[in-house]
Amino acid sequence: MSLFGKKKQPKERNAIDDQNLKIQLLDAALGTLVEGEEYENLENTKAEFGYLFEIEDHGVEALFKLITDKGTFYYAFQVNKLMRLNFTEELFQSTTEGFLDIHGGE
Repeated sequence: MSLFGKKKQPKERNAIDDQNLKIQLLDAALGTLVEGEEYENLENTKAEFGYLFEIEDHGVEALFKLITDKGTFYYAFQVNKLMRLNFTEELFQSTTEGFLDIHGGE
């Protein structure tokens, strides 16, 4: 028997269906868009989440994108910080797949 037992894995919750959490993240992301440059009208703006997890002792971990009338804008939320990413659609998809593989998401 080892003196150094196995390291406890943090508890994770797949929060992809948490509408309130999504709204908070999307509101923050929408606030970063520049009217006239990144959108003319937000009426048909869409959002797509790659993943959204709550991780014990870490917080929320999310990858998502906003699709406006002028383009697609990618975001990550980690350690209580919203970050705008310089991503391609291929990188968004591969990052999503990799995260879900590691964290057992759907």
